[in-house]
Amino acid sequence: MTTAPSRKILSDAASFILDRWSPRAFEAAPITQSELLALLEAGRWAPSAYNNQPWRFIYARRDTPEWERFVSWLIPFNQSWASNASALVYIASHTVTVSSSSPEPRPAPTHAFDTGAASMLIQLQALQAGWATHPVSGFDAELARAGLELPEEYALHAALVIGKQGDANILPEGIREREVPSERTELVKLSFEGRFISQ
Repeated sequence: MTTAPSRKILSDAASFILDRWSPRAFEAAPITQSELLALLEAGRWAPSAYNNQPWRFIYARRDTPEWERFVSWLIPFNQSWASNASALVYIASHTVTVSSSSPEPRPAPTHAFDTGAASMLIQLQALQAGWATHPVSGFDAELARAGLELPEEYALHAALVIGKQGDANILPEGIREREVPSERTELVKLSFEGRFISQ
């Protein structure tokens, strides 16, 4: 489980939010099917427009036949550290929706927003269960789509790396010093009352 004590000095947000950060150092530890599904279960309970639940989670666990294939779609930089993780979950969303009142497929404008909420719940559940997570966009989307056999009406957003946090010394030298929780832009620069203010 990750912790970020310095963040608690800077924010009134809940500890379970502040302690979540994205390490790259992972132990080469296994994760069972039931352990991983317990994390994905949290994502299932995210809110979505009209309860459409557009998210899809396609995963592989280390030491299984699919593992090397899933890792191979990551860019080389991400492969250098994510190959030690316990699971890789590719996160996709259905870009169209149908309903009983409108059976013809139509665009689902909030599919990405809703799926981001599901991903965040998985990450927070993982933190509570003692796992670390690191979402990445650095992968070959074409290869991943083909390998996942993802239909055209699905968007592929990110890969979520899940594992037990390891010692930073196992990382390649170039990224070892970056293995600390990052800070965030001040809220005053991100939130505005009444109208947007360009900064």
